[in-house]
Amino acid sequence: MRSTTLVVPGLHGSGAGHWQTWIESQIADAVRVEQTDWDKPVLSRWAGAVVQAIDRAKGDVFLVAHSFGSLASVVAAHRRVDRVAGALLVAPADPVRFSATGLRNSFAEKSVELPDWPLCMPCIVVASGNDPWTKLTTAAFWADRWGARLIALEGVGHINVDSGHGPWPLGLDLYHSLRATQSHDPLGSLTAESAPV
Repeated sequence: MRSTTLVVPGLHGSGAGHWQTWIESQIADAVRVEQTDWDKPVLSRWAGAVVQAIDRAKGDVFLVAHSFGSLASVVAAHRRVDRVAGALLVAPADPVRFSATGLRNSFAEKSVELPDWPLCMPCIVVASGNDPWTKLTTAAFWADRWGARLIALEGVGHINVDSGHGPWPLGLDLYHSLRATQSHDPLGSLTAESAPV
């Protein structure tokens, strides 16, 4: 069955040396979600771009997101739950660092709100014990709220180029494990006609 993998970068995008750029070359059906302004993280606008990419995609959609892109992906996945088959959310940024208009400048600004109920799909959250964009406890809280499997890593920073993550085989392995959870039942789907009485 045909599918599409949407790669969703975070703030400032993912350059040539980033693991997301590398992973795109490893996945045949990968498509990068483009934002109109990579330097202005407006959650509603970014999530809208992910929703549009989901709507254009062929087949089941898998999300491979990083940082603020993970937040946009969660919002989009909740809007298109019938289309998204799984999500790999790497180093999701702490939502309290953002307001409705971008980076939060003061405590007077209200932080963005995220869906805090389970995603209706397999989901993996990868987080680091020394990520400058979010605490591991915060990532664990959101993983729990979204019903995601948490992979806690030590000493890997924000899991980006600055922390040495160009080619990232672990990320690719996690992506493939996510895909494996969505293999179709060999006996076929359970329909109303075949459901036990």
